[in-house]
Amino acid sequence: MAMPFDDATRRKIATCCASFERLDPIAPTPPLKRAAVAIALAPHHKTGAATLLLTLRAAGLRSHGGQWALPGGRCDAGETPVEGALRELAEELGLTLAPDDVLGLLDDYPTRSGYLITPVVVWAANGRTLRPNPDEVAEVHRIDLDAIAVDDAFDFTAIPESSRRVIRFHAREGLIHAPTAALIYQFREVLAGRDTRVHDLEQPVFAWK
Repeated sequence: MAMPFDDATRRKIATCCASFERLDPIAPTPPLKRAAVAIALAPHHKTGAATLLLTLRAAGLRSHGGQWALPGGRCDAGETPVEGALRELAEELGLTLAPDDVLGLLDDYPTRSGYLITPVVVWAANGRTLRPNPDEVAEVHRIDLDAIAVDDAFDFTAIPESSRRVIRFHAREGLIHAPTAALIYQFREVLAGRDTRVHDLEQPVFAWK
């Protein structure tokens, strides 16, 4: 059953995020660069269900073009992850939110491509209408929260290049890989009240660059 986008759902998610024991932040030492993404919760424009926003990066971007991702990017100098995530939401999707809209932070996730990503969970009450920046975003999809909660939404596989498990999210758009899949998976686990760690989950080789 779809989760409604209402005050009760916001309170539930905020409580889950507050109860989550985040790992101590990792220092972004070279070659890792600080980045932030938004797990942006917005209403479905037709059903009113609670969804998270997923973007397809523009094909012409210098890194990870044409890949599915959460809104976000590299933090500017002196910028906190929260500030970075909110700025990226405004730049990529035309979605302006305030610090009061932040419900919590998940664990930092180090990527093979040299970034240390902090996921920032935000409540986008004004998220029915978006204005994607075509230079950065090719498409925006809304993933119902009940779709990430089903038992077979995620699976784990192996690759010869690593001893770590590769996580995959089976979305209606197709397979979504880490880091995006790992961050959505941890959010799913937080909603279920589980302190599941994902920093050791692997990314496919094509995402290493």
